[in-house]
Amino acid sequence: MPAEGECRVDEYQDIVIEDGVIDEVMPAGALAPAVDIEELDATGLIAVPGLVNSHTHSPMVMMRGAAEDVSIDDWFNRKIWPMEMNLTAERVKVGARLACAEMLLAGVTTFVDHYFHADQIAAAALETGIRADLAPTFFSSTGTDGREAAYEAARQVRALGESAARNGLPRITASLGPHATYTVSEEDLVRTAEVAQAEGFRIHLHAAETADQTQASMDRLGATPIQVLDRTNVLEAGALIAHGCGITDADLPILAKHAARTTVAACPKVYLKLAMGTTTPVKQLWSAGISVGVGTDGAAVHNTLDVWESLRLLALTQKQREQDAEWMTISDTLRLATRGGAAAAGMPDELGAIEPGRRADIALVDLSGPHCRPLHDPRAALVYSVRASDVVTVVVDGNIVVKDRKLATADLDEILTDASDLAHTLVDLSRGGAVQHYAP
Repeated sequence: MPAEGECRVDEYQDIVIEDGVIDEVMPAGALAPAVDIEELDATGLIAVPGLVNSHTHSPMVMMRGAAEDVSIDDWFNRKIWPMEMNLTAERVKVGARLACAEMLLAGVTTFVDHYFHADQIAAAALETGIRADLAPTFFSSTGTDGREAAYEAARQVRALGESAARNGLPRITASLGPHATYTVSEEDLVRTAEVAQAEGFRIHLHAAETADQTQASMDRLGATPIQVLDRTNVLEAGALIAHGCGITDADLPILAKHAARTTVAACPKVYLKLAMGTTTPVKQLWSAGISVGVGTDGAAVHNTLDVWESLRLLALTQKQREQDAEWMTISDTLRLATRGGAAAAGMPDELGAIEPGRRADIALVDLSGPHCRPLHDPRAALVYSVRASDVVTVVVDGNIVVKDRKLATADLDEILTDASDLAHTLVDLSRGGAVQHYAP
């Protein structure tokens, strides 16, 4: 898929992978036979760059379906943040394993995560073979000790990824994870930016999630959330902003100044489900030079970690937002889930395309099902028709992690059993209390 213009579908190609990197893409049959080459038959399938889930909270799969038909305030204050009082390292690991399995089976080869016990998520990602960038979450309500512990967790995740790296590029990376501009003080944001710049981290946080949050920030701080990120040097350090539905026209010149270091992740199903009123202003962000990726947020609200579903809803909601059926083309939509996602993962030049020199993160998809036929345009099928179950084989870093629609790196039955055994402990509200109070 080229960076600009129409995404291209080339027929009958061989993809040559060496040491986890795409070495060549050539017409089928052009490669000289060799006894030391492992061949993967993809006849009848379409190869696409592995999808990137640009913003999620993977262990929240354990709360799937447990917070339905509530307002955004009640979703946080009566459901999710009280449930998160039950988090333990073991429960996070079990949830992360299930999330990694779900994403890999759906052709997601990279996820960008923001959650607690990030070391356990890293362990699950290393086991299952998926690629991940992990940001340990913290609130200012946990004090200086909580903030510093989150920084240390990021350092440990980065060290773990580096120790397991092959061919110079870690499969597990880390970012700093202040929760949001309304739950983290400006003092803590300034300190986070200092650490990020000094130690080479990016910052992954929620900002301007809704128009109401932006107005509340103006009332409380005299600045929009984006202006807060600017004056605390978070944008200068480099940021992945989750959602951004409340980004204003006045914010765009600020973001444009930091376009080389800023990405926004859009999770449209969440905005519809929580009746948030608007969606990420992709057209305006692109005009300002900002890369946008597509994500699922956590399955406690999105219900799945299916990026195919997210990119489909993104295309539809963007057309509705702009009242323009010609906007958000199928090529633009596919680019969001691939090149845009690569930028969100902090690897714009390494992921997101099937090109020589990029990491071999590839999904092979079967478009032969009745819901995809007749096949007038494979790109349209990928955006508007394909299902997660159409993914046949997945390769991450040159390793086969899903083969013939089955997880190749871990025991799925064991993962499902462990999740079922522990799920009730996560959604129990009898403990009382909450990890935070939602009052933006």
